[in-house]
Amino acid sequence: MPMKMKRALGAISATALAALWSVPAAAAWTLNLRQGVTELSHDIYNLHMLIFWICVAIAVTVFSVMIYSIATFRKSKGAVSASFSHNTTAEVVWTLIPVMILVAMAIPAARTLVKIEDTSGSELTIKVTGYQWKWQYDYVDEGVSYFSTLAQASNEARQLDSGVDVYRVENYLLDVDNPLVVPVNTKVRVLVTAADVLHAWWVPDFGMKKDAIPGYINELWFKAEKVGTYRGQCAELCGRDHGFMPVVVRVVEQAEYDSWLAGQKAARQAAAAPAAQTAAATTNNETTTVLVANAE
Repeated sequence: MPMKMKRALGAISATALAALWSVPAAAAWTLNLRQGVTELSHDIYNLHMLIFWICVAIAVTVFSVMIYSIATFRKSKGAVSASFSHNTTAEVVWTLIPVMILVAMAIPAARTLVKIEDTSGSELTIKVTGYQWKWQYDYVDEGVSYFSTLAQASNEARQLDSGVDVYRVENYLLDVDNPLVVPVNTKVRVLVTAADVLHAWWVPDFGMKKDAIPGYINELWFKAEKVGTYRGQCAELCGRDHGFMPVVVRVVEQAEYDSWLAGQKAARQAAAAPAAQTAAATTNNETTTVLVANAE
């Protein structure tokens, strides 16, 4: 191969490697657990890393002993098989050490599991109901309720022969018309259920996922520590459009949340006013009809 061609191939290879290890590429190839933005997600991540490093230490110790034993006590060096068949001390040691390791791993794991299930002290309760293929959010103590469905741009792009380049659609299949809105640094209790089939409410940055089961209510909680928009999906196969019911949570400052909540209540009252007027008119008409009939 000519020298110039070799140099060209080398330059191409170097460029390709640099591109692969650029910051965006490295971020796309992140293999570790996501740290998230909630108190629970941080605890879960720390637990994950603790168990990971314990497993790494065990692996290094075991393989080091194995490699040393294989290299040192091999037949070519004159090593012979052990003559004993039982050693109580050795058996006690190799039983106690794994037990101690398991207990050391179980204590922080149990502490985290208990914390995950502890919804006490919640400052806001939201009921989430899964439908094919949308979510309904009910702010239990505020009288606010609405549906959250796939955003129009994503819905149009996903249609067969739409002609829309999905790569040009921002947050394709991960955006909705009405996101869940919660205040930052607030412990939110979420009641999860379903109205038809199995669903699952999942937001990776919160470190939490719960199945939505018809006729049954599951609980989870989160406390977002950072303002932002966080996206998830239904994580339970629920039908042909399962991939088109994303979860979007918008975490805002308390003042912005209060303003949003007031707007939702005002819109709900405005929508209810015509219905109340219609009901009152119907009642008046029925009363008038009865009075006329009695007079006749």
